[in-house]
Amino acid sequence: MNTKLIFRFVLAILPWLISILPVKGQTFSVRFDLADLCRKDQLETINRQLSWFCENDKNAIRLSKNKDEGIAWIKGVEFSNGTIEIDIRGKDIFQESFAGIAFHGSDIDTLDAIYFRSFNFQSSDSIKRSHAVQYISHPEFTWPALREKYPGKYEKPVSPSPGSNEWFHVKIIVQYPYVMVYIDGSDVPCLSIKKLNERRTGKIGLWAGNNSDGDFANLVISTTRKRKR
Repeated sequence: MNTKLIFRFVLAILPWLISILPVKGQTFSVRFDLADLCRKDQLETINRQLSWFCENDKNAIRLSKNKDEGIAWIKGVEFSNGTIEIDIRGKDIFQESFAGIAFHGSDIDTLDAIYFRSFNFQSSDSIKRSHAVQYISHPEFTWPALREKYPGKYEKPVSPSPGSNEWFHVKIIVQYPYVMVYIDGSDVPCLSIKKLNERRTGKIGLWAGNNSDGDFANLVISTTRKRKR
């Protein structure tokens, strides 16, 4: 059978598989080989080019650098509540590294996102370090609007602090309306916020900010479905 057809079939039945889980509170997880998705044209890109590569244990993809924001939506996947885990790598170049995850999206202008400013991870400036991880809620709540209206609430330092040019592991837990972000296995969230919109579901994708590229690997999406007996 054609591998693309198999992939599309699996994506199509994911909601059904989750709905029939027999155990109350059981977690259903899907691991995505991002390089394979890139090769099979299963990523919808906006304002970016995609390339794939293999590095150590990672089958990874890279979003190219470009002006303005860009995204690669995962075709056929909708995300509501659950856990998103992924490895991300930025770079230590000031104002050229904004890489993260978009979710509850409908298009490039309407989405939630968690992203990281890797160039601030190891900064000697405490103010810059406090701007390491950021939540945004477009179209209304861009990062400048949030920083002006709610300083220090929707952006925080990260701990433990990775090297600015190194891979780091991210776990994002979404339980509407709350979002918590963990880094490199820490059991303490580096960012914990309440969403600034009423969107409960939507597309999920890899996100890069203005003048930024970004590397991504090892995406896992998990959903817990509670069932009444």
